[in-house]
Amino acid sequence: MHRLSCCLALVLLTSAVGAAEPEKPRVPITPRWALECWLWEADHSNAAAITELLDGFAEHDIPARTIILDAPWSTRYNDFEFDRQRYPDPEKFFQEMKRRGIRVVLWMTSRVNSQSEGIALKDSRDWFDEAKAKGYLAGNGYEQHWWLGWGGFVDYANPAAMTWWHGMQQHAFDLGIDGWKLDDASLFYNSPIGTLTGTRNLPSAKERKGWMSNRDYVDHFYRDEYQHGLKQRGGDFITLARSIDNRVYPKGFAPLDAAPVTWVGDQNHTWKASQEGIEEALNYILEAARQGYCIIGSDVAGYHGPKLIPPRLYIRWAQFSTFCGLFLNGGHGERRLWQRSDEELQIVRKFAWLHNELVPYIYSQTVECHGGGKPLMRPLGPSDARGNDQGDFHYLFGDDFLVAPIHEDSPHRKVQLPAGKWRYLFDDAAVLEGPTTIERDFPLDEFPVYVREGAIVPLEVSRAYSGLGDRGSTGLVTWNIYPADGNQFTLHHPGGTSTTLSVRQQNGWTITLAGTPQPHLLRVYLPAAPQAVQRDGKPLVQGTDWRYDGAGHRLWIRTPQAFGGRYEIRPAAGT
Repeated sequence: MHRLSCCLALVLLTSAVGAAEPEKPRVPITPRWALECWLWEADHSNAAAITELLDGFAEHDIPARTIILDAPWSTRYNDFEFDRQRYPDPEKFFQEMKRRGIRVVLWMTSRVNSQSEGIALKDSRDWFDEAKAKGYLAGNGYEQHWWLGWGGFVDYANPAAMTWWHGMQQHAFDLGIDGWKLDDASLFYNSPIGTLTGTRNLPSAKERKGWMSNRDYVDHFYRDEYQHGLKQRGGDFITLARSIDNRVYPKGFAPLDAAPVTWVGDQNHTWKASQEGIEEALNYILEAARQGYCIIGSDVAGYHGPKLIPPRLYIRWAQFSTFCGLFLNGGHGERRLWQRSDEELQIVRKFAWLHNELVPYIYSQTVECHGGGKPLMRPLGPSDARGNDQGDFHYLFGDDFLVAPIHEDSPHRKVQLPAGKWRYLFDDAAVLEGPTTIERDFPLDEFPVYVREGAIVPLEVSRAYSGLGDRGSTGLVTWNIYPADGNQFTLHHPGGTSTTLSVRQQNGWTITLAGTPQPHLLRVYLPAAPQAVQRDGKPLVQGTDWRYDGAGHRLWIRTPQAFGGRYEIRPAAGT
């Protein structure tokens, strides 16, 4: 890991002259598993520490679907052989991860090192020299110092180099890796001339097929690794790539078509943008969304900084990450929440589960984005010339949520609600008419999120922490519905099928489910208990098929079978 800002003094950005603006590629459809909570830690990267971390998360019922193995997992950086001191039995480790249902993503770059830092085998000159002699390295093996040693870049334009490179990777694929975390050594791809002039879009280093610009090399790095992974592991494979980070590439690092999951670099355990804290993450994430990236996130509470992560910062960053495509809890600092404070444990767990509950909604938005629709996150303000958000970090999360993240160490927040009718997610009894400004304190276990009146939000609920259901909801699609005449939502499923829920008002409410039938639970906001509920013209039994929660103003209709159908909700007399 590295702070790219240390190199900016050497970089003078230039643009290709006279080049026509190419049509933006479409983002891939991110696999559902990659939308659930991720976990990693940078202080103790070994099998024992990771197993302890996952055991603790399971014991304290904190969701973790994906684990990242950070940089020192291999004997030499990017030789793709596990360090047997850190991972004594990689085969057994991967089998255990599969048994637990944990996905494994490995860190990598495009570097071939001659000397390395922080790893078992520090001197790999013979390995580097052999790769250079065989023509596998770009720029005739030109070496640079980077944050983990000295090395050069593999030549993506050389088929023989790629055969060698992918051959080394094969052991990791055979073990069953689910993705790469592609860290950006490619940023520094330059010849000596390129380094001195700071060129990024002009030719920088010579590869087998001729001169290649840094931009071209970056595109190769992301696209080639993603496509090779798909060939090896199928459509479930992902790469975690950079989107926006320090404006080195104003339109983004990874090309959109090789960006199934992205993050925005290495923030500090602080608040202010001037200190590279949560405000910097917000700026970069919202700018990435403007550029068309769909699934974006940041390390919860920042990657590095003071050893002790401030508790309120940890909580607020986790809450913000709940309403990002990627919930990435990791970096330096204590990640064992049970070793921190009970308050942090309770609140972060609640919001981590809420993020997982939102996966059907998030996945459906990614399918729509892939098809040419809007990205998941939609900033409400423009950015200035330096890329700083001008909308006070307000954004829409899909079509139905307005999020105004808390970015200062204060519970007070001013929220600008757009036009329309809105409800506060954590106390949704009142309807608020926008546009309007709300100023209030938000307690630590709540967050400034508002849901649009008329929203239909599909959820996957299996716990009671968020209040949207409980363990009895497991295995059912929970449709959270704020009824409005004419509204509908299409829930996309892996494999290309879908289910559409639509709402009509006529002598009460009619809710219709069409498409692929699934077991489901309708959670309908109603101010009063209904007189009767029917499905396909047949009455449903109160207490068995449906119930009304007066305190929460919710009608619950439970259908554990894979039904579509038409529900009719008749209001009580006088309502």
